[in-house]
Amino acid sequence: MKLLQNSGIPIYQQIADQLRADILAGKLKEGEYLPSIRGLAKDLKISVITTMKAYEQLEAEGLVTAAQGKGFYVNAQDSEMLKEQHMRKVEEALLEAIHAAEVAGMTNAQLQETLSALLNMEE
Repeated sequence: MKLLQNSGIPIYQQIADQLRADILAGKLKEGEYLPSIRGLAKDLKISVITTMKAYEQLEAEGLVTAAQGKGFYVNAQDSEMLKEQHMRKVEEALLEAIHAAEVAGMTNAQLQETLSALLNMEE
């Protein structure tokens, strides 16, 4: 797990974002335990409180559950819910790209050309 100290994004949020991405991508499977709070805090050289805040955020989102004395494990993910969450992330990224294009003075046609070119690169 990589943390950026000067990114402006709180450390707990970076941890939660990376674990969320791993869960939604299926890298962390249903029933799999997250690293222990103390272990992760030690590995990342951060506060246990910071790690706990990230895990609590994931629990509030329904992605993980705390098991007394065992830690946090990944909940079963509804495939339709996962699809919806991914679509929401795509929409957010596209809105951010649209805003950046406006700042750069790009026309809609130029933005569409850029998106089309990027999509074709993936093939």
